Amino acid sequence: MVAATAVALTPTAAVAAVPAGFTDSVAISGLSSPTAVSFAPDGRVFIAEKSGLVKVFDSLTDTTATTFADLRPQTQDFWDRGLLGLAVDPQFPARPYVYVAYTYDAVPGGTHPRWGDQCPTPPGATDQGCVVTGRVSKLTMGSGGTMTAEQPLVTDWCQQYPSHSIGTVVFGPDGGLYVGGGDGASFNFTDYGQVGNPCADPPGAAGTNLTAPTARGGALRSQSIRRPAGEPVSLDGSIVRIDPDTGAGLAGNPFAANTDANAKRIIAHGMRNQFRFAFRPGTEELWAGDVGWNTWEEINRIADVNDATAENFGWPCYEGSARQGGYDGANLDLCESLYTGAGQTAPYYAYNHSAKVVATDPCPTSGSSISGIAFESTSNYPAAYDGALFFSDSSRGCIWAMQTTNGQPDPAKLVPFVTGVNVPVQITTGPGGDLFYIALGAGQLRRVTYSSGNQAPTAVATATPSSGSAPLTVQFSGTGSTDPDPGDTLGYAWDLDGDGQYDDSTSATPTYTYTSQAVVNVGLRVTDQAGAFGTDTVAVTVGAPVSQDPVPVIDTPTSPLNWVVGQNVPFAGHATDPQDGALPASALSWRLSIQHCASGGSCHEHVVQNWSGVASGSFIAPDHEYPSYLDLTLTATDSSGRTTSVTRKLDPQTVQLTFTTNPSGLQLSVGGTAQTTPFTRTVIVGSNNSISAPSPQPGALFFRYRYSSWTDGGAQTHNITAPATATTYRANYSLCLC
Repeated sequence: MVAATAVALTPTAAVAAVPAGFTDSVAISGLSSPTAVSFAPDGRVFIAEKSGLVKVFDSLTDTTATTFADLRPQTQDFWDRGLLGLAVDPQFPARPYVYVAYTYDAVPGGTHPRWGDQCPTPPGATDQGCVVTGRVSKLTMGSGGTMTAEQPLVTDWCQQYPSHSIGTVVFGPDGGLYVGGGDGASFNFTDYGQVGNPCADPPGAAGTNLTAPTARGGALRSQSIRRPAGEPVSLDGSIVRIDPDTGAGLAGNPFAANTDANAKRIIAHGMRNQFRFAFRPGTEELWAGDVGWNTWEEINRIADVNDATAENFGWPCYEGSARQGGYDGANLDLCESLYTGAGQTAPYYAYNHSAKVVATDPCPTSGSSISGIAFESTSNYPAAYDGALFFSDSSRGCIWAMQTTNGQPDPAKLVPFVTGVNVPVQITTGPGGDLFYIALGAGQLRRVTYSSGNQAPTAVATATPSSGSAPLTVQFSGTGSTDPDPGDTLGYAWDLDGDGQYDDSTSATPTYTYTSQAVVNVGLRVTDQAGAFGTDTVAVTVGAPVSQDPVPVIDTPTSPLNWVVGQNVPFAGHATDPQDGALPASALSWRLSIQHCASGGSCHEHVVQNWSGVASGSFIAPDHEYPSYLDLTLTATDSSGRTTSVTRKLDPQTVQLTFTTNPSGLQLSVGGTAQTTPFTRTVIVGSNNSISAPSPQPGALFFRYRYSSWTDGGAQTHNITAPATATTYRANYSLCLC
């Protein structure tokens, strides 16, 4: 979720579009923040919800879910944390096990609950951070079809900040269980463990701020396998291969001889947030999508999970194929040694945040979060898609296909596949070999099918108004109906009186007057020229009282509020309903989210926190890179179940920070990017910003420039809190023969 995260949540609802001949349809709906799906061999469908629920459907035609497992008490559902990974044992139900990966609401070595589904201030979600861990568990299904036991296999992945949490859990062709988890570091500044170091990363103890260049914490946990011998190895930023019954690293893993239990598990590392990955069918290749920071999204390839090589994809020292400006500028030892030849595996493919994946696709640019990886194998899709690599981006709301050349995914053969998706957070193949995807924002599992012959149209009927007292004249419309076959024309037939016969009108937009009280189920049948048809119904209520929506009102804060990071912001609201009158607090719910925007104007949402059954409360304004703003949404629900929401946009107070060097024209790193001075950045007042003065830098002839001091008195690499007034920071350098 993100340029910072993978689970980028709930943008404006969109209408998905697919290539000609394909149909995108709802497979399962009515889900609450679904994150992952896994198809069992016996036809059952397991779906994870972010809160910690695992639901099971008997089949894709089952409309009523059974709660298989309720892990909400131990799952921290906050920001981008939650239950995010799910896999069914390939021998299910003979082996009646379901595997989950979730954010465990406990500090390292502790037990739940620690924070609940929140992060109070102090410590503050983006300040000191609410420290938790990741967990992978084996759930046993009992004879009643629900979980009877949870066996934790691995509890690790220390996470200080509220994104880059746990991710995928999947079985490999070798029967091993493969799991990934992000770096758990800050997405706002260059994080090497300088803010409290709660994960006790070396060379300091927990609670001791680490300093450059020797720091080996924060995002550098992704390089922890390269720490000096004897220092602890973290699973953050790695992919592990473990025994599905014990959680131990498998014997053939690259570091199987290491004495550290975590080292024994790792098969690849150096990733920021490898939220989703998948095996290429018929091979031992594992392909992972890694969410970048400010510039690049990556698709990384592990050529053979059985070999002795542990691929290092370079994060945080590299982003894409280039050095990461913020971490390079901090002159960190673990990065400097990687730059001099310790080995970095470049991405198989990377796309820039400011560029289109396909020049003609309708997907927005700038904000990006790669959120799904899957391969075609047994579908009836056209031959052009044979073996194609599909990947999704939750921020852009799109799925692309990388078609093959000589059987290998080819970055030169990219085509848009599904566009306008409401937050895709997982793609996978399922029954019939079709592509399925989780649309988190829509609360749906969706399926993409293909028909080589004539396809039936989709009927859409609307009625305006749909209720009222008799006599009631209603304007109907079938113009929203569509046909997937290019060039097809549609014919319309209406059952306006509800007698079951489509004999009342052939107009696309008929009107009809109802004279007596009744509930009439009006039918529409649309037919193409080949005779294929689709139907839809719309209910018209005549003579019954008209139910009206509730009216929520946000009393505070008012729109002109300009918040600063760390500010306590009270909120309050109320709602009335035409039928119920004033609604009680129990009818109200609130949602706080960050809208993270690109310079071009497109935004995507990260839900921070929810409150239910309260008329008032407060929150602490979080830290985030600019441009961004907060949305506070109040939803009211009346006694009939009708809901209405109202959202107030809350803009931050910003300040311009200017960065210079003496002499001018040298490079400085601010946040995740390096730039030639002088330059100015707009940031949110109170935000935490990392700055570095790389040294030495090229000078004239044989001379170079060596760092001397910052005008604010800070160390060569340090963090600053953005003041309320415009400020200039200058790094001083001196000439040297060095």
